[in-house]
Amino acid sequence: MLDLRFIRDNVEFVRERLAARGAAPSTLDEFVQLDTERRALLAEVEGLRQRRNELSKEVAELKRQGTSTSGVVARVAVEAPLLTGLEKQLKEKEELLQEAALFLPNLPHASVPIGKSAEDNVEIRRWGTPRQFDFTPKSHWELGEALGILDFERAAVIAQSRFAVLKGVGARLERALISFMLDLHGKEHGYTEILPPLLVNADAMRGTGQLPKFGEDLFKTRDEGLYMIPTAEVPVTNLHREEILPPGTLPLSYVASTPCFRREAGSYGKDTRGLMRQHQFNKVELVKFAEPERSYEALEEMTRHAETVLQRLGLPYRVVVLCTADLGFAAAKTYDIELWIPSQGAYREVSSISNCETFQARRANIRYRPSPKAAPQFVHTLNGSGVAVGRTWLAILENFQEADGTVVIPEALRPYLDGLERISKN
Repeated sequence: MLDLRFIRDNVEFVRERLAARGAAPSTLDEFVQLDTERRALLAEVEGLRQRRNELSKEVAELKRQGTSTSGVVARVAVEAPLLTGLEKQLKEKEELLQEAALFLPNLPHASVPIGKSAEDNVEIRRWGTPRQFDFTPKSHWELGEALGILDFERAAVIAQSRFAVLKGVGARLERALISFMLDLHGKEHGYTEILPPLLVNADAMRGTGQLPKFGEDLFKTRDEGLYMIPTAEVPVTNLHREEILPPGTLPLSYVASTPCFRREAGSYGKDTRGLMRQHQFNKVELVKFAEPERSYEALEEMTRHAETVLQRLGLPYRVVVLCTADLGFAAAKTYDIELWIPSQGAYREVSSISNCETFQARRANIRYRPSPKAAPQFVHTLNGSGVAVGRTWLAILENFQEADGTVVIPEALRPYLDGLERISKN
């Protein structure tokens, strides 16, 4: 959530920054209109409250003098229902204003390139060189099915399309990737491992920005009103909801491995083959809470940590900074890390590392004290994949396949697979 006072005092600046990311101007116009109406009501309410206090003092003075108070009491009786009605209207207007504010996206950081679509994202660097095959490489679904480690047909029987069953070494490879990433981030990068709930309440979803705007992409339980998490960012960021962190606490760094569940409501027709876009997938998530003046250093550090995963695995990738039009709803700045996928001849996202600044902290009321006697301030929250497991799994199959249909296992994963060096059928 944006600072409502900042919006009020800087309407044109906010309008310009929202326009840069392609946000509909009507969203801000609605907020400004509601805020104008709220302030007008507030002035009336405060005037009537002041009048009520003055009349109360007048009644007290008349009683002290032994004079009749009936005339003044009659005026109080006339104005009291008017004040009650206006207070009710003010409360309703404030609720509408808060709701409108929840639909305003974050403002892009000044360093974010201006753009109209993902085509305007800016490449920062590359690591590794895409392999030149001396045979025609297969897609991961062809390889996985031929090796007997990937089954989409049985998954559709159990659930529906966009689910998968991993079998044998395929399942072990997934588990090995998760363990490898958790060990790397926990032991070497200093993150505290978290195993959070996979179901969260609506307040948690609002806190990180999934609600109310993206409700159609979420899986919700029928009776309890709980939501299946679309990313571990939600429960881990909400670990400190409604808290004031004491001095010396920051930065806080967490890592969590969880399944993620997404309807992908707006993505039909995209990546319908294979594992690129599933309703359920595993992801290792990084979350940081940082002081505002250090949060962009933390963003660079988190990006390097996610890159280390791919470097250890020997997978070619590139890093791009997202332009204004491609930013996520809660992000002020985002780096995408994209893996090379031979079957597509393109780099595809495997991690988005974002600094949300105070946007999520305001929604979830997460604050800290810079010093023992200082007033609480909102923290900066950062999150990103460290990294998406399924897309890394498929990239390993495609990048390390051999002409005979086998797949070489990266050396970093072999200790997690009892020294297995190659995936072959049976």
